[in-house]
Amino acid sequence: MSRKVREKLAHKEKTVEKRDKMLEHDFSSERAALEEVFDQSTLLVIYHFLSKGVIDEIHGVVSAGKEARVYWGKNKEGKELAVKIYLTGSAEFRKGMLKYIEGDQRFKGVKRDTRSLIFAWAQKEYRNLEQAARAKVRVPKPIAVRKNVLVMEFIGKDGVSAPSMKEQQPSDPEKVYNLLLAYLKRLYRKAELVHGDLSEYNIMMWKGRPVIFDVSQAVPTSHPMAELFLRRDLENVSRFFNRLGVKVLSIEEAYRGVTG
Repeated sequence: MSRKVREKLAHKEKTVEKRDKMLEHDFSSERAALEEVFDQSTLLVIYHFLSKGVIDEIHGVVSAGKEARVYWGKNKEGKELAVKIYLTGSAEFRKGMLKYIEGDQRFKGVKRDTRSLIFAWAQKEYRNLEQAARAKVRVPKPIAVRKNVLVMEFIGKDGVSAPSMKEQQPSDPEKVYNLLLAYLKRLYRKAELVHGDLSEYNIMMWKGRPVIFDVSQAVPTSHPMAELFLRRDLENVSRFFNRLGVKVLSIEEAYRGVTG
């Protein structure tokens, strides 16, 4: 082996070692907090994503609820990520999810214990995001899922997530209303999904356009409660935009427009 080759290999080894140390340093500040909240299985999933390069850095919590926490992260290229971790100990959450899983043929073989349901819930959100994105509905792009951890596109900048419509009303409400109806139409006809829990709380405003998130509960149009869920979505959207002075369609008109 020539001297030049040995020098290159030595340089590469030092670069990898330096990166590993930086990664350990970046993650160590969050590791203590993570270990207080999540079980060993969840931590192993996070370490798996780190070792595979899906995640390069993971930082603070950007959203915390009873069901899940969302962490801000980055990949090797510096692209921002949202790392959503469902809480496996949330028994109350289990009760609420059953009506969205039962009747969904994609998950008919799922066991009914809490952990199995939550793992299926993460898979469900990933698949719903994939189907919605293919139908050209603006949602966070799904990147990876494993057990109760979902990695997706971060909507926002520098760790600050985009505001929801509840937090920041759209500057052109009529345009956003019509765009949302178009999204619901694509979601129904092309993705064959109904969101099931759509409101101003889970629609972000980013660069003047709405972004639909929290799609884990979305059900196929074949689901026995799909019609009820769609009408509820349309009622929530109509109520919000009606308050902003938009001349909204009746629920029946909107329903026919979405379903055809």
